[in-house]
Amino acid sequence: MRLFLVRHAEAAPGEPDELRPLTVAGRAVARDLGERLAPEHPDAVLSSPLLRARETAEQIARAAGLAPEADERLAPGATAEDLKAAIAGRGDTVVAVGHQPDCSAMLLVLSGRELDFAPGAVHEVQL
Repeated sequence: MRLFLVRHAEAAPGEPDELRPLTVAGRAVARDLGERLAPEHPDAVLSSPLLRARETAEQIARAAGLAPEADERLAPGATAEDLKAAIAGRGDTVVAVGHQPDCSAMLLVLSGRELDFAPGAVHEVQL
């Protein structure tokens, strides 16, 4: 399976945290992510249920002709095991949108690579 692990794009500050939307710049980055990932023909686009992750996933899914799906297992605090459970059986190529520091921790467990995820960053993992 090819996994594209994405940190949500830039979000506006505010409270409550779970309802923070993407900024104008964040929406542009999310659209660019969609354009970059659509040629990879994802079978599914999953995200954390938090608004900023859902908005990022919506742009990626729209470009790929898919409907995004929010999954509680990708909420802040998600582990590599949570991620593997969420993407199991979802196809050969899956995009998962999450949060920091979770994305870095999951990438380290799944690939042995220690990388930081800036807002809107994406890293591919072969599982």
